Amino acid sequence: MRFFKRYFVTGLLIWIPLIATFWVLAMLVETLEGLVPAFLSAQALFGVNIPGFQFALVLTVILLTGVLCANFIGRALLDRWERLLGRIPLVRSIYNAVKQVSDTMFAPNGQAFREAVLVQYPRKGLWTIGFLTGVPCDEVSAILGDDHVSVYVPTTPNPTSGFFLMLPRTDVRVLEMSVEAALKHIISMGVVAPTYTTLPEPAEPPVAPPSQP
Repeated sequence: MRFFKRYFVTGLLIWIPLIATFWVLAMLVETLEGLVPAFLSAQALFGVNIPGFQFALVLTVILLTGVLCANFIGRALLDRWERLLGRIPLVRSIYNAVKQVSDTMFAPNGQAFREAVLVQYPRKGLWTIGFLTGVPCDEVSAILGDDHVSVYVPTTPNPTSGFFLMLPRTDVRVLEMSVEAALKHIISMGVVAPTYTTLPEPAEPPVAPPSQP
């Protein structure tokens, strides 16, 4: 029984991450393929069902959109489209909120989730890992007075939910671990600990022997 339990658990630890990965990818592909209208499917265009055709079509449209919007004309058309959406009350609120989050998360020069930090939460003496997301807005900074930073503290084991905190910069300790390593540490509830390598201290210069008289 001990032999069975030992190797069964070992097999689970190998298969569960693989199954979860393929499950998430399958859901992503299925969601993207669902965006393609029926008249653009391979069955409607060629009379033959081609696996992955709709997914490849979505990726092609996304890529072409990025290419077209990278020039002056494309940006002008995109600005007009966003102004049009901004006139629709409900659509405006949802679109602006999602766009701000996506611009912050995926912008090449963005600062969101660039550093893992250590903060005391939910009270002093209890430490948790969070991520720097920026600084408070001007109105909040004027009220707080001191130098503060914005920190996102994710929950365990689901890091997509969490708490938004504004803390004094002096209360935040920046960690050397990467964001990916910190996320693994959080999702695993502390089981998967990231490796920590400290830089060797610089050697002291050799002391020259006293000169002989």
